[in-house]
Amino acid sequence: MRINNKTKIDLTIDFAGIKLKNPVLTASGTFGYGEEFADFVDLNKLGGVIVKGVSLKPIKGNPPPRIWETPSGMLNAIGLENPGVDVFIREKMVYLRKFDTAVIVNVFGYSLEEYVGVVERLDDVPGVSGLEVNISCPNVKAGGIVFGTNVSAAYELLSAVRKATKLPVIAKLSPNVTDITEFAKAARDAGCDGLSLINTLIGMAIDVRCRKPRLANYTGGLSGPAIRPVAVRMVWQVAKSVPLPIIGMGGIVTGEDALEFMLAGASAIAVGTANFINPRSTLDIISNLEQFMVEQGVNDIKSLIGKVNAG
Repeated sequence: MRINNKTKIDLTIDFAGIKLKNPVLTASGTFGYGEEFADFVDLNKLGGVIVKGVSLKPIKGNPPPRIWETPSGMLNAIGLENPGVDVFIREKMVYLRKFDTAVIVNVFGYSLEEYVGVVERLDDVPGVSGLEVNISCPNVKAGGIVFGTNVSAAYELLSAVRKATKLPVIAKLSPNVTDITEFAKAARDAGCDGLSLINTLIGMAIDVRCRKPRLANYTGGLSGPAIRPVAVRMVWQVAKSVPLPIIGMGGIVTGEDALEFMLAGASAIAVGTANFINPRSTLDIISNLEQFMVEQGVNDIKSLIGKVNAG
């Protein structure tokens, strides 16, 4: 890609064997299955699309209200609503295969067997570039313990997923833990090819006049710019702890936001809540990155990964 006659910009990234034309992806749950944003965004220009979470069977999700705006962010308790993996394969992937863009499927379940079942169904589906495994779900067979907040449970789950597919496996880590590096190491030991972080922080909002929670589910996941400093810090910590490539996310709105994550150690970034504010935010961020590189005399985006001057 040429910006002018003197500067040749290389935005390409090889993420765990997945070829990305640029490091800008869409965060799961904020971009639907691509088609919902097609009137605003040329999917061919994105580095990749991480689709809304897919489970073994259809899930209706939580009752409303399911979203509440907060200062510099939002709470959501959608409840992982989705049509199930079979409908995803039959309908959603047919549409996504029209584009020359990497498709990473976010998968989840409420037992180890459910995760494995979804992964096995997706293993040979044409057009699927990789799997992002959302481990922030309760294991109903183990008394509701959340996979993503118990190191042993996370390792067991990710090991089973790794054995069930030939596709690249990317573990999406929860920030709601004491030490996220321990979970990154568990993912590495389980054979994962990459990491995504961070998932949403658990939050709550209350209507003081009605004295009731704003969300029907009481608590929800906090996302948006308010969580970005936490996310950048966790990406930096994890990047120093394990050699796996990282997709950084959490409140990215501008190209400079994206660059914070890359300098902290992320090889790619995912845009989430910003899609609700500006449907074209992903394209704007790609343009921001190109302009930054021209201004700074940087030819290859890869040369910025992990280059924060932090001693």
